[in-house]
Amino acid sequence: MKIKVEKINQDVKLPKYQHRGEDAGLDLHAADDVVIKSGEYELIKTGLKIAVPEGYAGFVYPRSGLALKHGITVLNADGVIDSGYRGEVGVILINHSPEDFKINFNDRIAQLIIQRVNIIEWEMVDDLSKSSRGAGGFGHTGIKSE
Repeated sequence: MKIKVEKINQDVKLPKYQHRGEDAGLDLHAADDVVIKSGEYELIKTGLKIAVPEGYAGFVYPRSGLALKHGITVLNADGVIDSGYRGEVGVILINHSPEDFKINFNDRIAQLIIQRVNIIEWEMVDDLSKSSRGAGGFGHTGIKSE
């Protein structure tokens, strides 16, 4: 699939698969040096605009290495890039570690996955079909009442 991309910053790296054909996500890179203070969050710009085709959306996911090693993750995981959005792609990162964390220009900060999305239409009904789960939720399964 071809995705149109515009570089705002000519020196920023394009998103890329580290292992093409094996990886689901393309690595997004930072377009600036940014320090995320302990317990705080920052919008990290990528220096890119993309045109996601109609019927698809871009999803921004955390990088597991940043989360495990540094406590850095995507605050609004998963971030969504709608097909109609034409602004700069940004990633909101939060620092859960006790230490400030520095992101350098062109560091890998998140993963981008482009996926097909279904456009739905609501069908009004008087009653939904029954299921074995019913209205149980929020930890309902596997918990026994005394």
